[in-house]
Amino acid sequence: MKKIAVFASGSGTNFQAINDAIKTGTLDAQIALLVCDRKGAMCIERAEAENIPTFVFTAKDYNDKAGYEEKILLKLKEQEIEFIVLAGYMRIIGHTLLNAFQGKIVNIHPSLLPAFQGKDAIGQALAANVTKTGVTVHFVDEGMDTGPVIEQREVAIDPGDTKEILEEKIHAVEHKLYPAVLQKIFKGV
Repeated sequence: MKKIAVFASGSGTNFQAINDAIKTGTLDAQIALLVCDRKGAMCIERAEAENIPTFVFTAKDYNDKAGYEEKILLKLKEQEIEFIVLAGYMRIIGHTLLNAFQGKIVNIHPSLLPAFQGKDAIGQALAANVTKTGVTVHFVDEGMDTGPVIEQREVAIDPGDTKEILEEKIHAVEHKLYPAVLQKIFKGV
């Protein structure tokens, strides 16, 4: 069973989907740590409700990215973390974590990468007037949403879809896809 750390910055719906998959036995892993960069984020409450340890930090309390990543790395070592899962974590991973977890960091992004990289991919897709977008699970490298793609799923954008409607459609795909892809990775498929 892989010991994983989930990094999140917001509501934690993908954190919850991963934890639910573990509880139902469809994902052979243990969330041993939640890392969050926003005090008061809903993902913290979700982790605490499941008795999952948390490390919450504020980036501006550190001199630089290496400073807070070194602290995160200590927490990861304490919990014997084997793999990092980004789930709505709104920071670019730096060299400290990339070097320590080379090939062992994945992210989920709400678009069909390389389209609509970075923040507000759903808003970008709507503004571009495209008829489809999707979800991408990819390995993390030093760029913003540029790492090797593992798996993608299309999501249709229907006429009249609002940002909220499209977010719901994307979340529905993410919550099934992410745990399934993680299981494939952990089983070496």
